[in-house]
Amino acid sequence: MCKGRNLPERMRRIHGYIRALHCPTRWKIIDCIGTGQKSSKEIFEELGLGEAGMTIAGLYYHLSALKGAGIIEVASFRETKGAIPEKVWRLKTTKIVIDLLKEEEVK
Repeated sequence: MCKGRNLPERMRRIHGYIRALHCPTRWKIIDCIGTGQKSSKEIFEELGLGEAGMTIAGLYYHLSALKGAGIIEVASFRETKGAIPEKVWRLKTTKIVIDLLKEEEVK
């Protein structure tokens, strides 16, 4: 019953936030971005993720989870020396508000 299947919409949103925020690395990413904007490379280097054994693909796994929950978003793209532009991230929200009462349908 509580495994995340067939949940009402308001419960799915909360479940998504919990899944996205359960990991300390994701909180470090949020703190790193702060009120500004950071590229994937800047986040990777500032958090010392390479020295901790994480790959850039591992960082993108965490960024994707935060993006999927609506916590961060791509602010822009930066040109790089390579062919693929680099993503620049920003927080999409700084607060998560949970309304415990079911919202009434607007007619």
